[in-house]
Amino acid sequence: MARKRQRRAKRKSLSWFLVGTGLVLGVVVVLSSARLNPTTSPKTKDLTTQAPFKQPPSTLQALLALPSSQLEAIDIGVMNLLCAEGLRGAEKLNLSEALVRLDGLAKHVEQETTRHLYRFRDRPADFNRSEAYFRMLTMATVLQQDLNVHYNSDRATEPGVFEPNDIFFANAEDVFIHGLIGDQRSGTCSSMPVFYAAVGRRLGYPLKLVTAKNHLFIRWDGGGERFNIDATGVGFNTFDDDYYRRWPLPTTDEEIRVFGYLKSLTAAEELAVFLSIRGQCLMAMGRAAEAVASHESAIRYAPESRMYRIIAAYAREEMAARVRPQLVIPPDPLLQTMALTGDPNHELEAEVAAWNAQMRSRQRRGFNGGPPDPQPGVVYPQPNQPSR
Repeated sequence: MARKRQRRAKRKSLSWFLVGTGLVLGVVVVLSSARLNPTTSPKTKDLTTQAPFKQPPSTLQALLALPSSQLEAIDIGVMNLLCAEGLRGAEKLNLSEALVRLDGLAKHVEQETTRHLYRFRDRPADFNRSEAYFRMLTMATVLQQDLNVHYNSDRATEPGVFEPNDIFFANAEDVFIHGLIGDQRSGTCSSMPVFYAAVGRRLGYPLKLVTAKNHLFIRWDGGGERFNIDATGVGFNTFDDDYYRRWPLPTTDEEIRVFGYLKSLTAAEELAVFLSIRGQCLMAMGRAAEAVASHESAIRYAPESRMYRIIAAYAREEMAARVRPQLVIPPDPLLQTMALTGDPNHELEAEVAAWNAQMRSRQRRGFNGGPPDPQPGVVYPQPNQPSR
């Protein structure tokens, strides 16, 4: 009881104006210039327009059998959890239990939002005269302070620095939402925006998933308002689209166009994101053929994005590098002949040239943990690894 009173007292203070850390470090809450700034709040009924969820599929195979047109009725939480099926770190994942927990978290947020709604009604100017803004700020505060939802510090790096794929994607709990629903309550920017969207959609909020280069965030996109939300650090941040053109990596207009960055994703495109993340986890587990299949499934759900075609191409190349027999280093033909004949001048130029070419090929294919990240300014024939 004492602990509960302390939490309530903390919330009653001006904890509503939290100072965040962005992805890892500190950034202050700022208002998005891309949002519409209404002079009056929309009615609550206008904020809760999400249709009821369809009876969810119970396996990944059943999910992938659905046509894209039916995915809008499938809970984003269900899609995300099913894509973690069979991965390292998801051995104990039970879909039904996870959904019950997710519903319970949403119910708690709903109760606390209703209990504190008077704050907005009494002082709307403190919340940008936007009930939508107030509701998202409240949700972030409740999930972080009451339920200890947080970024996994083991995955934290300096801005612009990314862990190798075989480390970042080694544990599915870090990149899928069951790590946030369970006792651990931690995740990364591959899972936390999805988690917030899953909770918010249960409350009827029009939340969309959005990709930037090597990052995911969510967007309130409906009811006459549009603003971005980034809650992967401590607190609640809202930045305009231009911010994500510069962070976490510089992004060109061409990249935004061909890779589909900064747009509100459809349900099918959200599933493509999850399948691509699944593919990276499978590759980190050494299951290269399954990884390629997952990346190719992502292409099916987002056929207009070049991103997934590039990722799949890298995955196929790495799979070939792992299984191709000739990538085993053969004996140096010159040294072998010298050992047998003692003749250092034996004419083996063709054999030596072939051996050197094979060594160079092997080095080119020796990726460290997965497809290499694209470098700024380099034009790739087909994009980069999925946003994290």
